[in-house]
Amino acid sequence: MTSSPRPTTTPRELKAWYLYYTGANGVALFNLAPALLQSLLEKAARNSADQQLPFGGRRRDVNSIVLLANGASFGAQALLLLVIGAYADFGPGIARVLLLAFWSLIGYLVGFGWLAVGDGKDGEEEERNWHVAVVLYAVGLVAYQLTLTYWTAALPGLARDSPSLQEARRQALAEDEMTRRYEMERSRISNLAFWWQSVGEVAMLAVVVAVLASLRRNHISNDRGLSALIAGTTGVWLLLSVPWFVLEQRRPGIAVGRGQTVLVAGLRRLYDAASHMAQLRQSLVYLVGYFLLGDSLNTTVTVVSTLQNQVASFDPLMLTALLLAGIASQAVGIASFWHVQRRFRLRAKTMFCIICVAIVVVDVWGMAGNWTDRIGFRNLWELWLYQVFYGFFVCPWYSYSQVLISCVTPVGHEFLFFSVFNVVGKASSFVGPFISSAIIDAGRNPSAPFYFLFALSLVSAVGLWAFLDLEESAREQAAFLARKQPVVEALSGSGSER
Repeated sequence: MTSSPRPTTTPRELKAWYLYYTGANGVALFNLAPALLQSLLEKAARNSADQQLPFGGRRRDVNSIVLLANGASFGAQALLLLVIGAYADFGPGIARVLLLAFWSLIGYLVGFGWLAVGDGKDGEEEERNWHVAVVLYAVGLVAYQLTLTYWTAALPGLARDSPSLQEARRQALAEDEMTRRYEMERSRISNLAFWWQSVGEVAMLAVVVAVLASLRRNHISNDRGLSALIAGTTGVWLLLSVPWFVLEQRRPGIAVGRGQTVLVAGLRRLYDAASHMAQLRQSLVYLVGYFLLGDSLNTTVTVVSTLQNQVASFDPLMLTALLLAGIASQAVGIASFWHVQRRFRLRAKTMFCIICVAIVVVDVWGMAGNWTDRIGFRNLWELWLYQVFYGFFVCPWYSYSQVLISCVTPVGHEFLFFSVFNVVGKASSFVGPFISSAIIDAGRNPSAPFYFLFALSLVSAVGLWAFLDLEESAREQAAFLARKQPVVEALSGSGSER
């Protein structure tokens, strides 16, 4: 370990961290890029007799292609995290900054690049556009998710170095009380980041709706409107990310062993993490649950989005209004979750289990679309209801799932465990889309994947509720750290844990 002193988290640093997430809200590359991709695909498919397109060695349904592109991007993310994830752990900290800056730059370029394919041209240009759009979507999703990975991994260090926890350590409080305070501080910072992101996104989307209404009066095409919206929100992301790159304090990483490269050291630590999972069984329980539930949720969101885009006829104004309703509900939801947790001193697992139930409910509703035409994301009123429900009850997943990772992570191993969980999360997230794509291709029914997704959500939710024990995890981590003398030194404040 390096012996550099740890800086105190400052209010300006925290605000800069929040601002980055406010800009990296996913509107451009996660929400609207797939809508534009699907619109371009459907236009191209209308020129063929079977309403399908050649992709991946065979002719496929449009929704199937979107799911395959989604799955391929998550597979690429898993591979990249294996290769470059270690650079978040080792050295003086500049590598982490450069990685976040690099993938942010790729995200900016892709966001602006969508302007080139949303021009509404026909013929050969249209054929070229959908091929380019698939690449832009996959690369953009890789860049966006990797930026969130490196941004999120700063959470444990920001919490641990907060003035309140530094004061608590000076008071030499009991281990159980320190564990609870650390968990609450992580929850506080994570939820505040998510809330500020939601509020900022609502303001951004309100402006976007006004702009789109003006474009509609000028008879701008849906594709042109979507591409302009993607580029505009990307520009906001760029501007809001600058303060974090300027104000982030360098928190020292782990020294690379003599004769080792960062890649070798990182792979060695991944091997060590896997070998130590037997000693951290609760970490393993959450890893498995995170794998399954994350796969189900990511695929569910993609499937619902494809249905929503069709019902809304790819109207950028309607899609933005729906998204605005969802984000406003998300802001209320995350504030409510945090208020309830703080008011009743509930554990993070309790809040997480509520989210799990909500995910299962979404899959049940989608599954109903296989039995009736009245519901199952087939009507506009359902989409409004979905956005409000999803925003309030499901979106807190993106905060609490990260809090739980930090709850099952030994101090001094945060970046390693975040990398492991993200590799597993990305690996799982291409399984669901591939299976769902095959289900759609087999039956030409875009609602059929909900059978699979419901079963996956239910099994993983019940498993996490029954087997995950955060108190037992804290005891396992203490025993693990006692066997790791360098990390014991880090606990005393002389090391470089995050």
